[in-house]
Amino acid sequence: MDLVWVTLASALAGFVDAIVGGGGLVLVPALFAVYPSAAPATLFGTNKGAAIWGTAWATAQYARRVTMNWATLAPAALAALAFSFAGAWLVTQVPATGLRRALPFILLAVLVYTLLRKDMGREHAPGGSVRGEAVLATLIGAVVGFYDGFFGPGTGSFFVFLFVRLLGYDFLHASAAAKLLNTATNMAALALFASTGHVWWAVAATMAVANVAGSLLGTRLALRHGAGFVRGVFIVVVGALIARTGWDALHLPG
Repeated sequence: MDLVWVTLASALAGFVDAIVGGGGLVLVPALFAVYPSAAPATLFGTNKGAAIWGTAWATAQYARRVTMNWATLAPAALAALAFSFAGAWLVTQVPATGLRRALPFILLAVLVYTLLRKDMGREHAPGGSVRGEAVLATLIGAVVGFYDGFFGPGTGSFFVFLFVRLLGYDFLHASAAAKLLNTATNMAALALFASTGHVWWAVAATMAVANVAGSLLGTRLALRHGAGFVRGVFIVVVGALIARTGWDALHLPG
């Protein structure tokens, strides 16, 4: 029965993640609730072992229907992969307590800014030179990739917001780009967890199937309803992330 619950949670996580990111908000708490005695690293590794398939599938689906600027996104994905691995290594050396306390306020600023800028992300209008866009996207990949490796909650939402705000993408194109970069960060984290034996492969494989199914549905809805729909889901997910990370921050020791 435990596997049934986490498999259902994985399907819902894949659905949410495919639209705007934030699938970890669903799946990670479910894993901790169902397997309370397991090592946290094992649950995080198992989560990545399932989630990477959903994000990769969503990337492929978006690429078929949405124009992906590979000259911009390929170096950004490589930077996200490398810096996610570096962040995952650093978190084994120093605690992330300060970031955990600050995260709800960072997310709140993102939410308020999005709500105030009602037209932001509704039109796809990248500006600047091709080279400049690639450099800026690579910096986004590096910074958010490092964050994902070091801590992680809200990674997909940060990718979406920064592609909209800094590169002029609409929410649909930003979500497509975020899926590619999030696949790279998941790959780096999974490699690190797998190398230390912190993945339950049988559980991850079952959850992966459900994650892909949820991802397929979420991607289809996003493509069908466009940037306005993705923006609405983004606001809901960021609001939920604020509540979750705020609760966690209030219960930190000290």
